[in-house]
Amino acid sequence: MAVKVLVVDDSGFFRRRVSEILSADSNIQVVGTATNGKEAIDQALALKPDVITMDYEMPMMDGITAVRHIMQRCPTPVLMFSSLTHEGARVTLDALDAGAVDFLPKNFEDISRNPEKVKQLLCEKILSISRSNRRVNAYSAPAPVAAPAPTPAPSSIGSYGSSAPARPAPAPIPARAHAAAPSSPAPKRKAYKLVAIGTSTGGPVALQRVLTQLPANFPAPIVLIQHMPAAFTKAFAERLDKLCRISVKEAEDGDILRPGLALLAPGGKQMMIDGRGAVKILPGDERLNYKPCVDITFGSAAKSYGDKVLAVVLTGMGADGREGARLLKQGGSSIWAQDEASCVIYGMPMAIVKAELADAVYSLDDIGRHIVEACI
Repeated sequence: MAVKVLVVDDSGFFRRRVSEILSADSNIQVVGTATNGKEAIDQALALKPDVITMDYEMPMMDGITAVRHIMQRCPTPVLMFSSLTHEGARVTLDALDAGAVDFLPKNFEDISRNPEKVKQLLCEKILSISRSNRRVNAYSAPAPVAAPAPTPAPSSIGSYGSSAPARPAPAPIPARAHAAAPSSPAPKRKAYKLVAIGTSTGGPVALQRVLTQLPANFPAPIVLIQHMPAAFTKAFAERLDKLCRISVKEAEDGDILRPGLALLAPGGKQMMIDGRGAVKILPGDERLNYKPCVDITFGSAAKSYGDKVLAVVLTGMGADGREGARLLKQGGSSIWAQDEASCVIYGMPMAIVKAELADAVYSLDDIGRHIVEACI
């Protein structure tokens, strides 16, 4: 059965072009279009699409507000279109917090110059997120809203050290609406020298949930690998730094790993770690599908830290992280995977589990506290 899609955008050109691209795939059916957020809500209720593509800036009601209402009234996987700017990244992260599953850059030039590449990417995204857990997972659903919520200004990147101001306790996050699947026993404590977390689709919200559970005095350095464009990772690091009690920053070449500091791999590049605890940022290799790539960072951690790494693979499409986890496992390090029930997309963690690399499988709600139990 074809995946039913609702296309929402105030640009007539973009609505038509997206509809044409999707309709050319026999596995996808465009069942309707909408020109603003209010129409999107009405059409979502009437047509019950499997996936909604959503623009942000529209008249009458913006895309983020529409996503919030849709998630409250008829939870549906939403793919956001975003501009490749710092502001576009900030808005997209707000949309993911509101309940959107994934995003794609809204680049009119690419649609004109690379139609086949755009078509392949867009259709793959639609088909993948149509199988997501968005209809049954409520872990990112916000409280009911009556009007658009103001978008918070981005925070500055926090510094590490005793002179840093005290960080607020993280805001409570709504519990999932479904029962969690059975998970592994609580972990045993070990003197880990590094915590490495890799993720993709659904990762921004998942990382927020995990990292906000860590205390300011967390004793191990952390590296984060999230599949994201270059324009997005700085804004994402700023957001995490504002929300978490640990410090979070976008990694730069020459950064040194330190306890209580999480370094986010920059989009469009690769991040490696050496035995001295120094970070090396390399240009993104066009031969690699992912920039940043979880396998590359995990592999360098295996070489540098042996059995002293706790690696965690969270929600995401594909199998990035599996081969890096294999190297870590061979060196004696520990590998955890997020369970299927709490994943937006059970791809990357499933690859870990199927390869029999997972030492433990935990629900997203439990991963943060188990990291603390294992390291403190």
